[in-house]
Amino acid sequence: MRLIIFVGVLLNVEVLNLIHSNERFDPAIAQMIKEFALPSRPSRLYNPKFGGFKRFKGYGYGVRMELSIAQPDDWHLHLRDGELLEAVVSHSAKQFGRAIIMPNLRPPVTTTSAAVAYHDSILNALPDNTNFTPLMTLYLTDKTSPHEIKLARESGVVYGVKLYPAGATTNSQDGVTDLFGKCLPVLEEMVNQDMPLLVHGEVTDPEIDIFDREKVFIDRILKPLIQKLPKLKVVMEHVTTMDAVKFVESCEEGCVAATVTPQHLLLNRNSLFQGGLQPHNYCLPVLKRETHRQAIVAAVTSGNRRFFLGTDSAPHDRQQKECACGCAGVFNSPVALSIYAKVFEEAGALDKLEAFTSLNGPDFYGLPRNTRKITLKKTTWKVPESYSYASGSIVPMSAGESLEWLPYSPS
Repeated sequence: MRLIIFVGVLLNVEVLNLIHSNERFDPAIAQMIKEFALPSRPSRLYNPKFGGFKRFKGYGYGVRMELSIAQPDDWHLHLRDGELLEAVVSHSAKQFGRAIIMPNLRPPVTTTSAAVAYHDSILNALPDNTNFTPLMTLYLTDKTSPHEIKLARESGVVYGVKLYPAGATTNSQDGVTDLFGKCLPVLEEMVNQDMPLLVHGEVTDPEIDIFDREKVFIDRILKPLIQKLPKLKVVMEHVTTMDAVKFVESCEEGCVAATVTPQHLLLNRNSLFQGGLQPHNYCLPVLKRETHRQAIVAAVTSGNRRFFLGTDSAPHDRQQKECACGCAGVFNSPVALSIYAKVFEEAGALDKLEAFTSLNGPDFYGLPRNTRKITLKKTTWKVPESYSYASGSIVPMSAGESLEWLPYSPS
């Protein structure tokens, strides 16, 4: 990762003092800042006696920061199909090199031939001059066969199998009802083929409180699964709780990992209700307590290699969100990198951002890291209120708000 801070006449003394005094700021980056910022000869602004810059107020002073990182990948993405696919795919293609594509269409992508066809549809919908690569997945059902896993591996386009407990989220009605019975031979073949299992980690028992479904899933399903098949590679998607963080951290590195979304890093469950019901913040798993959000932030900003970027961006038409029975899903592709950068900056961990966004994911999947770079500039920009398409509009996360990191196309 390269961090560039432009100074000189733009020097912002307040910021440099903050960096100098902040113990959580990475020493390597702090030294880099000093090399850019400190004058080559004594200055009235710099006071070596106090080891910092004098506070200075005036016009024309500021800091322009840029982050240059390896191009990120999105390891959990919903692109839908038809008009919606054409409306949203460019937002991901502008920023991400690759993405794991979720298979919960209608009908779901349950076979390798369907995955190949969907792969081709995505490529046809991409804007010209983009290098975005969709990595396809199969939708696991009680009827999936071990032979289908072999076909998937041979296809060269399928990189995972998605476990939806039946009824857990959008278009999951065809999901698994008996993982350890009907699906065990398939899971064993996935071990043989080194094919990861991507898990929506919630039980669907109506007697379980919705805020406890992730924790119960870990106890009832994930822990027994890892004990039974310790060599199975598992990605626990969109973790939302302290319990999930502890579970992932307790597992062997390289066998169990987790993706983390922008909304679960930035928002807690108050964001569902403040100022009235907020349907565009509603997703599954639902947002949790602030203590859980803090635990997730601490995990991803620590540099732990088990956690990596997965937006779970899930677009729905505005009318399907703002209705009596609104769909679950947050459309965050246009703002994801900006929000991740915001979270890491506030945690004093910008030096850990590149590993989370760009390195940990390909390392876990056994894929090469991207060689292209993307730049994030510290500049204020306003998120559009919505994005229009032929049949309606889609409201993004943080609609109408101002964000402070702006990603630029890779080079």
